[in-house]
Amino acid sequence: MNPGGDAPADNSKLLGLLQKLDEAITLLGEAREFAKPGKLPRVLDTARRVMLQPGGCAAMEARAQTLEKAGVFVGSDWETPQYLVPTLTTYALKSADPNTVVIEALSELRLLAVAKGNYLHPQVSEEQAHHYLTQTMAINLWLLFGAPTEAERETQGRLAQLPRNLFQHLAERIGYEHVIDQLIEEIWRILQQRPIQVESVKQMITQIAICQANPEIDLGASGQGADRLVSSLFGPTRACREDPGIEVYRERLSSMDSTALQGEATGFARAMHDTGLVSAYHPVLLRYLLDHSDHLLAEAMGLSSTGRDCLLCYRELVHALIRGGVYPATPQAVYGLALMLERGILYQPPVAPAMWRQLGLTLSEWSQARLNLAFGEDTSPRARLLEGVLCMLGLPLGVGQGNNPTCQSARALSMWAYNDPDYLLQMVAWAARDDDIIMHFEGMPLSSMASLSGVAQSLPMDLDPVSLIVVPHLDRIYAEMGRRCIGREGDPHRWVNPEFHGWWSGRGFRINVDVGTGQLHELDDFLRHFYASYHPYYNGNQPLIHPQPAGIAITDSAARFIGWHAITVLRASLDPTDTMRVYFFNPNNDSGQDWGDGIKVSTAGHGERFGESSLPFEQFASRLYIFHYDPLERGELAQVSQEELDRVTGYIHRSWGADRVPPTDLQANAGQAPDRE
Repeated sequence: MNPGGDAPADNSKLLGLLQKLDEAITLLGEAREFAKPGKLPRVLDTARRVMLQPGGCAAMEARAQTLEKAGVFVGSDWETPQYLVPTLTTYALKSADPNTVVIEALSELRLLAVAKGNYLHPQVSEEQAHHYLTQTMAINLWLLFGAPTEAERETQGRLAQLPRNLFQHLAERIGYEHVIDQLIEEIWRILQQRPIQVESVKQMITQIAICQANPEIDLGASGQGADRLVSSLFGPTRACREDPGIEVYRERLSSMDSTALQGEATGFARAMHDTGLVSAYHPVLLRYLLDHSDHLLAEAMGLSSTGRDCLLCYRELVHALIRGGVYPATPQAVYGLALMLERGILYQPPVAPAMWRQLGLTLSEWSQARLNLAFGEDTSPRARLLEGVLCMLGLPLGVGQGNNPTCQSARALSMWAYNDPDYLLQMVAWAARDDDIIMHFEGMPLSSMASLSGVAQSLPMDLDPVSLIVVPHLDRIYAEMGRRCIGREGDPHRWVNPEFHGWWSGRGFRINVDVGTGQLHELDDFLRHFYASYHPYYNGNQPLIHPQPAGIAITDSAARFIGWHAITVLRASLDPTDTMRVYFFNPNNDSGQDWGDGIKVSTAGHGERFGESSLPFEQFASRLYIFHYDPLERGELAQVSQEELDRVTGYIHRSWGADRVPPTDLQANAGQAPDRE
């Protein structure tokens, strides 16, 4: 297989960059030893730009030997590849220094050229290079998945895309079969969270299916458990087991009796609810059943008595939603519709008429262009948006912010879908039809059209259909609300969050950081107040009624501070092992994160519902820095034991609060190391 030394003919930008790169490599190679450090930055900078282009990694692989001979690795840790350790690649690829990321990427492409037999290296054999790369791929599997994390976005910006391009290229060249088991485990972990956006997961499953179908690839004992994933997409039922194609399957349906149709309906429903993925064949069955039986329609969606009743009550609307939004090109709409019916939200008086409006909504030219650009033109923009609406109403905790600093807007959409669906539908109508959203801040109307720029520097594209249309408007309004608070004492979230998210956001507000100095402020009072407001043992066992906006200090796996992040507190209750946990929504695409110091966010296995994250109450409190509460409802502050508060404080002082302890507290705590739980 030719690694592709040159750019595709139509990629003039890449061709131009490669010309500049070749010149820079030549200058580096010709330079005397003492002059090489002066020539290196130009090579690394151009290489970085090349690898951010489609086909760029293949072009760099073809130049690997030339690069090494020119002296790219001289004097660095990468000069001796035989001593490189796969586990250290993660730190290099996450580095905020572009040169470190680029050299690491070039080193791996060099080893790829060795592993493929295109570069006879004096220090590393083909087998050694291959083994190193398979280990590296397995360790960095997250790079084949989803968008960059909060930490990567803060430290790397656009550079975070480079390692992803690299690993896509490595996977294609080395082969997924070498990391297939880890890949399967990762897919199931992501699917347990039931995200709305599943394209990256579907791509991974497609790669597994290709590996399985290729007679040259011997998966051996690996790939156990892959069949369920592959069949859920390509052959969930008997009549489409061999993936015959949409037209053939449609013909087969027309000759089935009711027993066979029942079998098909049950098979599709089981596969869908097992995985959260929907096969392109499933919409074909649903559309066929519209003319047959509502009983089989309910079976095909796997509905319980609640969902069946809702379907029968709103039969005409459900049929219209299937006709308008459920196509082989929009299969996830089936899952969204099923879960929406299960939630029973159509019984709320405004929701059904709002869904009828959505069905007939005329989209603006801008909205249509955005949807076509992001999702292609294999179905109409209106159907694509309807799929997004159904998925968001069915999976309100499946919203992700993509690779964008718009956690506030993603949180708002999730909260409205969860708590106030007709308000969400109103927002979608305004944004998609009118290219404008009007919200009020302290009685004053704010127009998204008239507002200046938002938090995001560019228009986000890696979002679900609803977010794609609505988030740019919300982002501008959120930023405008922040601008209206300039000059006020304290944190602007005190005023912005209730106005932005809705009346149910508590007007009481606590923050444990002094905005002026960045130091911890009244930490003990803050924690007591949080326990008294949210912990069932201290608030009179009052469950949380409405989801509440909150802010957390995100830390990495070494417990180092990364940045501030918006989440939603959903509930606090005992898990199956009788540990009090906080269950929350994190819009950050993948919620299973390691925040260091033994704090690992759980997404399954501790009583979480789909899309929820959870932590033991103490651990969650240790990363919290802002919360809202109802000032008229408050528990007993004095009842929280000092011992418990000291444990939480210990977590804070060992992580994001390490550099924020006021001098007076440091003197008081001299010689007293906080207890580690």
